[in-house]
Amino acid sequence: MPDADQPILAVRGLHVEFDTNDGVVHAVKGVDLDVRRGETIAVVGESGSGKSQAMMAMMSLLAANGRARGSARYREKELIGLSERQLNRVRGKKITMIFQEPMTSLDPLYRIGRQIAEPLIHHGGYSRARARPRVLELLKLVGIPEPERRMRSYPHELSGGQRQRVMIAMALANDPDILIADEPTTALDVTIQAQILALLADLQRRLNMAVVFITHDLGIVRRFADRVYVMRSGEVVEQGSTEAVFDRPQHPYTKLLLAAEPAGRKAPPAPGAPILLEGDNVEVTFRIGGGFLQGEPMLLRAVDRISLTLREGQTIGIVGESGSGKSTLGRALLRLLPSEGAIRFGARDISKADREDMRPLRREMQVVFQDPFGSLSPRMTVGQVITEGLLVHEPSLSRRDRDRRAVEALREVGLDPSMRNRYPHEFSGGQRQRIAIARAIILKPRVVVLDEPTSALDRSVQKQIVELLRDLQAEHDLSYLFISHDLAVVRAMSDYIIVMKQGKIVEEGPTDAIFDHPREAYTQTLMAAAIDSTRFRSSP
Repeated sequence: MPDADQPILAVRGLHVEFDTNDGVVHAVKGVDLDVRRGETIAVVGESGSGKSQAMMAMMSLLAANGRARGSARYREKELIGLSERQLNRVRGKKITMIFQEPMTSLDPLYRIGRQIAEPLIHHGGYSRARARPRVLELLKLVGIPEPERRMRSYPHELSGGQRQRVMIAMALANDPDILIADEPTTALDVTIQAQILALLADLQRRLNMAVVFITHDLGIVRRFADRVYVMRSGEVVEQGSTEAVFDRPQHPYTKLLLAAEPAGRKAPPAPGAPILLEGDNVEVTFRIGGGFLQGEPMLLRAVDRISLTLREGQTIGIVGESGSGKSTLGRALLRLLPSEGAIRFGARDISKADREDMRPLRREMQVVFQDPFGSLSPRMTVGQVITEGLLVHEPSLSRRDRDRRAVEALREVGLDPSMRNRYPHEFSGGQRQRIAIARAIILKPRVVVLDEPTSALDRSVQKQIVELLRDLQAEHDLSYLFISHDLAVVRAMSDYIIVMKQGKIVEEGPTDAIFDHPREAYTQTLMAAAIDSTRFRSSP
């Protein structure tokens, strides 16, 4: 066993480059990094800073157009340049990784239990029968409710946060030496986030496991990291103990990150603003299982008799735990899911509208999904992705006019328009989320459902996106349904809050009333967890 002061992972002079249509992109530029047994290090920085690509390069998980050079030595064994067979003796067993977007890592054709069992069978020598109790144990550890039933579920039957917890269970299956966690709590609400982080900390102590957190959430960093590496534009601009970096930051960029927080309030809608979208006793029920040799299906009521009224220029924030039904409600109101109850858009009843009936309205009702990588075609350039809706709704536009609109949309969301010839996999998670926002706003809709639109963004970019969304809303009288677990962002964006749990509304009211004087115990728990998290985001 190596000396405690010696790194078990030593990265030296790591460079990562990508060949793109616009030339070579130098994503990581000479990074040095050490990881010692049992410690937690955090790699922080804006979306596109290279923090995820540095870790992906070390594990030889770069896209086909990427290449790495330099050194990454695990227990004195060089990883850069190893064959796939040699790497697989380390990956998944000694070094594991939780990816930022679980839906792209989980196979949609296999049940959750089978997927968690795979690393146990492949790396741990388990039989499928022996793996089952371990799978149940892991599901319980990461807080999945009804684990025996969820073992039989497919990924699309879980919420985003539940899918992310499944990924954590898979990564921890074989008690790894090093766990690389790339935004491991991005999709989780604050209460579950605290449970998952406490779980990781407990496992780390028990197994003397090293953890590398790749994150934009500085609250997590201050609470759990021993040392911090701050990256910008592919380079490490500052490093040191967590206490030193937070209390005595040296680099201007570090100071900017520590000071960033969504602030201010949106302007209220005009008095007597017309009702734009209305739901009355909306219900959504899913059938789970059933069929030959499976018995009767189970019925899950994901949305249970919910009513709401969204006015022109208004933002309704919808908050609650992962699996509470908030995303399902948003999709049902846009008629993207079958539902019961009445739904009206303006003066039109769309409760029973079919696909053809809804087509003319789709331009006015847009959605930004939680997982942008799953909704962006990997075969289309960003420019094509953004302008795809224009081909349907404004077919008379010339190619030049569509390109001009794409340039404007990319600028509005803070991306360089020259990037429009690249493909989605060439962007960071945060950049992909901004691309998804650009695709929605290019059509100038009246209602936008924003499903965790800032979840993958670092704080400084979150602040920019919040300000952008508020500006767009004021300019175009947009109405938003803002679905999020990030209560700081919800407060900055919303006029009215709906708190959901298990498909029902627990509490609702004006934003300040819900945040400052919550009545229900569940709402009070959410607010307390948010305060505990933001307590660590103090300015230097």
